[in-house]
Amino acid sequence: MVASGSDNRFAQVAQRIAPHSRLLCTWALKGGVSAQVTALELERPDGQTQKLVVRQHGEVDLTRNPQIAADEFKLLHILYAAGLATPAPYYLDQSGAIFSTPYLVMEYIEGEVEFAPSELPNFILQLATHLSRIHQIDCSHLDLSFLPKQAERYTATLQVRPATLDESLDEGRIRETLEAAWPVRQLNPSGLLHGDFWPGNTLWRDGQLVGIIDWEDAAFGDPLADVANGRLEILWAFGIEAMQHFTQQYQFLSSIDFTNLPYWDLCAALRAASKLGRWGLDASTEQRMRDGQYWFITQAFDKLAVR
Repeated sequence: MVASGSDNRFAQVAQRIAPHSRLLCTWALKGGVSAQVTALELERPDGQTQKLVVRQHGEVDLTRNPQIAADEFKLLHILYAAGLATPAPYYLDQSGAIFSTPYLVMEYIEGEVEFAPSELPNFILQLATHLSRIHQIDCSHLDLSFLPKQAERYTATLQVRPATLDESLDEGRIRETLEAAWPVRQLNPSGLLHGDFWPGNTLWRDGQLVGIIDWEDAAFGDPLADVANGRLEILWAFGIEAMQHFTQQYQFLSSIDFTNLPYWDLCAALRAASKLGRWGLDASTEQRMRDGQYWFITQAFDKLAVR
């Protein structure tokens, strides 16, 4: 349970969703550092109970995009209508009447993040399958103009070099390689991207993937950007063989051109290099991830060298 002052505000939220309902309890949900995510359980007037999720974006995301709550709410409507394993969006409040910042309310999906699957090959296959479904959404009739372009995000990143580069992760060489090639000629049609696809943004129940969450980094661009990010995260979580299995399964399920995957691998590695030291990991975990990332970077350079 959360403090009574917060309970009162969440009770007001519950009334907006289901007038004359009664808030039973609230609890914080584990997740990333970019948003405060709270689960509510309420009793509706007919006696039925319902669980909801209230998502409040943090200062960093709001500074980057003041409309991020509205954009994510709009995107969830599109995703849910497309039949993807995403929570149904229920309510958006930008008034500031209850909370000082915008928030959105969505379906609570009964599931857990899974980092020790009993059947890893099937787990990896489901990740690849659901990612391919995201990328196969027909965007021709959708208004996705509110989404940023993924390539432009990296253009901005490459234009500003940090004062100190992490040379233990070859950050200087990564930047030089990408700067020389950017913008990489796109060989695939642009599509909807999750923007941060990794096992920690998926929910599982009874061995099945039942939810894909945290869409605040969604973008429009080359599907290889999502594939590369997923590859690095799966490498960290489950090792090289699992990463390669994920890549092979996704490639089998899709029809995209993988020629420029090494460049997007370097983009994923560059993105992680700027954050790895700020995640508060214990020394052994951080070193393991650094070792994995160095291998990941090396294999990308090796592929570019033989082209």
